[in-house]
Amino acid sequence: MNEHKKYAKENIDYSIYLLTDDTCLKGRHLLACVEQALQGGVTLVQYRSKFKDGGPMYQEALALKALCDKYNVPLIINDRVDVALAVSAAGVHVGQDDLPCSVVRALAGEDFVIGVSAHNPEEARSAMADGADYLGCGAVFGTATKPGVAKLGLANLQAIRSVATIPMVGIGGVNASNYAEVLATGANGAAIISGILAAEDIKTEVGKFVAVKSVNNVTVSGAAKK
Repeated sequence: MNEHKKYAKENIDYSIYLLTDDTCLKGRHLLACVEQALQGGVTLVQYRSKFKDGGPMYQEALALKALCDKYNVPLIINDRVDVALAVSAAGVHVGQDDLPCSVVRALAGEDFVIGVSAHNPEEARSAMADGADYLGCGAVFGTATKPGVAKLGLANLQAIRSVATIPMVGIGGVNASNYAEVLATGANGAAIISGILAAEDIKTEVGKFVAVKSVNNVTVSGAAKK
């Protein structure tokens, strides 16, 4: 069995967090697109595949883990704790209707990164009490990938930030043009889907996020930036 890199969760950088979505790829290969994003400077990758069976998802996740390790970037798996454990991913992200964080923790252990979706301060408090390591909050600007999900807005993102004592990212409609607005709320970063993967030149597009990040005071972990 290949050796898998381990990542200390307190050192994880949530600032430019890529979420995969096959519908954004315009016929391109997922691994090639993710590698371009890694070359551009994404700091964290989440593998999300809603429609693949366990076997194909495991194989693709295994390939993504090897690719992310090449660039020293942690891999998170969406929803599927079993796949995350099977490929030695850094962690898993669960939604409000998925396995509770406390159950995932019992299965995966203390070193496993667990992200939880939170749409308001109450869900954020509940997730923190349940042992979440970070929060994914949205849909900040609305989203095309999850029809029916309400727009959160920047003010509500800031309201979650005011109660959150763990890292949090804004998700939903984030692109290079509005990324700075997300960071201005005190978020530790943004989770980006089409804002990266739909670009014709993915590496260059990620570079735009890197440039925005360089002029903003982004904290890697903990509560809001000072």
